[in-house]
Amino acid sequence: MQTGFSVSRSLLGYFEGVITLFYNPRGILAVETISNLGIMYYVFLSGLEMNSDTILRSRKKGTSMAIAGIVTSMLFGVGFLTLQQKLLDKKEKTHIKAYLFWCLTLSVTGFPVLARILAKLKLLYTKLGKDTLTAAMLTDAYGWVLFTLLIPAANNWGEGYYLSVITTFLFIAFCFTVVRPILTPIIENRTNKNMWRKSHMLDVFIGLFICSYITDFLGTHPIVGAFVFGLILPHGKFADMVMEMSDDFVTGILCPVYFSGFGFKLDLPVLWNTPNSVLMMLIMVLLCIPKVLSSLIVTFFFGMPARDGLSIGLLLNTKGVMAVILQNVAWDKRFLDPCSFMVMTLAIILMTVIVSPLINAIYKPKFRFMQSQLRTVQKLRFDMELRVVACVHNAKHATNIIHVLEATNATRISPVHVSAVHLLELTRHGTAILVSQMADLNNIAGAETTNYGPKAEFEIITTAFKEFVEQYNAVRFDTSSVVSSYTTIHEDIYNVAEEKRASLILLPFHKEYSTVGGSPEISHNEHCEINENVLQHAPCSVGIFVDRGLGSLLKTKMRIITLFIGGPDDREALSIAWRMAGHSGTQLHVVRIHLLGKAAEEKVLKKKISKSPHGMLSTVMDGVMQKELDEEYIFSFRHKAVNNNDSIVYLEKEVHSDTGEEIPTLLNEIDKPGYDLYIVGQGSGKNKTIFSKLLEWCDHPELGVIGDILASTSFGTHSSVLIVQQYMVGRKRVVYKCHNEMKNSPEVL
Repeated sequence: MQTGFSVSRSLLGYFEGVITLFYNPRGILAVETISNLGIMYYVFLSGLEMNSDTILRSRKKGTSMAIAGIVTSMLFGVGFLTLQQKLLDKKEKTHIKAYLFWCLTLSVTGFPVLARILAKLKLLYTKLGKDTLTAAMLTDAYGWVLFTLLIPAANNWGEGYYLSVITTFLFIAFCFTVVRPILTPIIENRTNKNMWRKSHMLDVFIGLFICSYITDFLGTHPIVGAFVFGLILPHGKFADMVMEMSDDFVTGILCPVYFSGFGFKLDLPVLWNTPNSVLMMLIMVLLCIPKVLSSLIVTFFFGMPARDGLSIGLLLNTKGVMAVILQNVAWDKRFLDPCSFMVMTLAIILMTVIVSPLINAIYKPKFRFMQSQLRTVQKLRFDMELRVVACVHNAKHATNIIHVLEATNATRISPVHVSAVHLLELTRHGTAILVSQMADLNNIAGAETTNYGPKAEFEIITTAFKEFVEQYNAVRFDTSSVVSSYTTIHEDIYNVAEEKRASLILLPFHKEYSTVGGSPEISHNEHCEINENVLQHAPCSVGIFVDRGLGSLLKTKMRIITLFIGGPDDREALSIAWRMAGHSGTQLHVVRIHLLGKAAEEKVLKKKISKSPHGMLSTVMDGVMQKELDEEYIFSFRHKAVNNNDSIVYLEKEVHSDTGEEIPTLLNEIDKPGYDLYIVGQGSGKNKTIFSKLLEWCDHPELGVIGDILASTSFGTHSSVLIVQQYMVGRKRVVYKCHNEMKNSPEVL
């Protein structure tokens, strides 16, 4: 659109020869054909993303917001257009078709655009985001119904109009009741057997053209047929495949031609040169009010805060492709005069552009993680519920983390609540995942969720956790998905952890190891960055799980070992191990490593310690306090656990050298008996000189020194490892450098 606007009469097109250069009359037909094909394919993909079943199951609140927004916008739209026409002092009467297009443009909401704005603002999985997304999806669906009714009116207002509308809806009903049941089993059978090839996409395109041609022949727009054809095709794996094959070509090549043509029609001087141009600009701003007003009324009726009503109204003002198409049709049919066209077009742009900064100012999403209560496993009593957020990228991760959760010793006195979160990357055409979640936004714990995106993957994850819960009566679970950009998905994880009041976030290590030999088979560097980001400001404790074939407690006993050097992370690791030791199928070994002599020397952080004696004194006092807390916790553990449980073994080892060579040797000695699971603290002895030297050679500094050694293939262990970081108020932020970069110590901020 910006490209088309830049060569329009408003800018470069003002100079003679520019328009002829970019829009040669001999090529107009070809450009129009490509642009129409582009928008037709785009609408087809939009229909393929949507789920009609989800729309039919929508709840009262979302339906009320959608209907109120449409009705209010249309009523205000009539008044604003009448006022605008009077300000223009037009003598001829405005046609009713102009009112219809103007009002419908004002009432629609761009669901895909809104979904991405909510994902960017990290409001997608909040109550506000869920309510807004539901209302937007319904508004989008109702918009398509009204569009189907409006286009025949634009082409033929009379007896032919009713015939066109009736036959169009009969055709849509035929597609859903006859064509869909025939195509669905055929397509799903081919998809499940991996029989689809790129050449078979021709069949899809032929069906698209047939539906588009029929709706065009019946008197409505071709894109109605394209949208319906996308809507009746099966979702899940097939939809993912079609979008993956055609997304780049459609959204990257064809659609820009359509939008650039729309931008070319913009003519700003028309607005400036009209009488009462200032009032025209005021009308443009006032067009933002109807949605906000209707949302405030509905939210007040449902007892929601006025701030939520204001925010939902602003978000529902977001416009998308539908608004552009309506404006284009109204311009081509000459229903709107140039001034009315410009006022509405600029209002569309204004509504969409101002949403993000205004919502940011109202909610300040980036700062809402600052106020977190202290949530750690160590602070939980043994008669309290352990709440865990288990993040997975695939079904294999789910199985691995379930094996860890089996050992958490869930009982009726000390139950476990697991919130399984499937992490998915938000791509340019990933709205299908968001749409299909709408029926699941208010799902109850343990309920099956609606299929979305990678359908089979999520079904396997849900089934795995359901079977886990069936084996352990004291475990509750709920499953959901987080669809966001990988660069900011950690903030969504924070959201889930805060909403669920979790004490622990479990993350899979970014490398998947072979169960035979222990060598890494697959490495996902983008997952590494997610783990590093989560560690920065997590609202609770975090555990990174390195799996080397940890078995299920239902089939075998589990030998667990915890290495305790000192510090909050080691205390948190011991707390988790202590809880696991209560399970009848576990054996716990705790090895406390004493750093003596030169090995106990503290590392002096010159950058962060003030030159005054108060800075050094504060550091020394903190070290003394941590030692006291370590001694107190170890004493409590030995008194309450070791002396009362024969399955717990407690040992102590000593390290004297500060060269760092003694640590790997000691770990090799400890590993000789063979264990199933190591549980270690991420920041074990991080202030000691001996560990600062070893940290410089770490491949994965986010695991800490001990965790990195145990996770290394050169160490030779076949044990799985759980690395734990305890949540602490005022904890220093550590910026880890990616493992595949040069090996340097992390930078402490």
